Amino acid sequence: MASKKNTGRYAARGVSSGKEEVHAAVDKLDRGLFAGAFCKITEDYLTGSKSRCNVIHSDGSGTKSIIAYLHYRETGDASVFRGISQDSIVMNIDDLLCVGAVGRILISNTVNRNAKNFPGAALAELIAGSEDFLEKLRKLGVKIYSGGGETADVGDLTGAVVVDTCAVAVMPRKGVISGDEIKPNLAIVGLSSSGRASYEDFENSGIGSNGLTSARHDLLCPYYRDEYPETYDSNTDKSLVYCGPYRLDDPLEGSPMTVGEALLSPTRTYAPVVMKIMKKYPGLIRGLVHCSGGGQTKCLRFGRGVHFVKDNLMPVPPIFKAIQKASGTTDREMYEVYNMGHRMEVYCRPSDAKKVVEIAGSFGIEAQVVGHTEKSRKAGGGNTLSIKSGKKILEYGPRS
Repeated sequence: MASKKNTGRYAARGVSSGKEEVHAAVDKLDRGLFAGAFCKITEDYLTGSKSRCNVIHSDGSGTKSIIAYLHYRETGDASVFRGISQDSIVMNIDDLLCVGAVGRILISNTVNRNAKNFPGAALAELIAGSEDFLEKLRKLGVKIYSGGGETADVGDLTGAVVVDTCAVAVMPRKGVISGDEIKPNLAIVGLSSSGRASYEDFENSGIGSNGLTSARHDLLCPYYRDEYPETYDSNTDKSLVYCGPYRLDDPLEGSPMTVGEALLSPTRTYAPVVMKIMKKYPGLIRGLVHCSGGGQTKCLRFGRGVHFVKDNLMPVPPIFKAIQKASGTTDREMYEVYNMGHRMEVYCRPSDAKKVVEIAGSFGIEAQVVGHTEKSRKAGGGNTLSIKSGKKILEYGPRS
């Protein structure tokens, strides 16, 4: 069950997909105006308006920046960090989408670097990439702006670079998607994480920005362990450090990409899709879940007394097949760590599912009904999840 202590390769590398210890520390704190929302929502402390509310959210590109660092050290190509800028920004705005924050957004970036290993040329590309991506988003109708940021030289804390973003929005309370409407008898429409959206410049592997600690070590070979010891925790069992079969420039089976290109594929934003749904069909969306930390089990944290049934998932993209083949990771852990094919879920009435699929398709993004919600069968009404994986049914229970 997902509530049990993390086990497996991911936890052995010092990472938690369910973040049980984090939630144990914060879940008893004030949950804000809408306790069941995807992000914490507070009173409008900025203007004092009683009809509006504030949303502030922080996230980043995670250890994906290390893969960019490896590429940079191997090739000298600092432009790779432009994609890392996008990763950090998208991980914030797509979480904000899940509470209906589609108005004006102000962001601030924080870059923690080891100046010896991450010099000015790389930093310049990272900053320029952030500004260019914000401009691209504005052209897509996303009103997002930079409020500056901070670069800290902290060589004692990182051997390479860490990229984080904080996003702030003020929105009408009546426009909040609270999460309370994720109830039984809804369709779950998944929006594909792979392929190429009309607003993307390249094919997307679907990897996003979650699970990259394990993806990096399970796919890349010991060469990187020996050459770049600054990129991993020396306390980790060496059998789990860069223990895969590939170099970055090796081809990825079943894909036109190399392994490196697939791992570095910039995280897709679903903002244009969600904004169009909300504008064309007000009230259609009953809930949104960004399948980020926790992968396909993320939904367990939302709604009450719900049994999530995912029995029609999309084909698994090649990057996840390669990770599982190289590592022998169980199906159970793969679905807890990675999005496995779709990274945004739209919860709606079954009769509205076709509208969601059509709007996603208008942007070149595949979408389909991947499942539905039922009344929880758990004693006490805790949320549960069933995932159909081949001929197996994987069962996940409430998270504590």
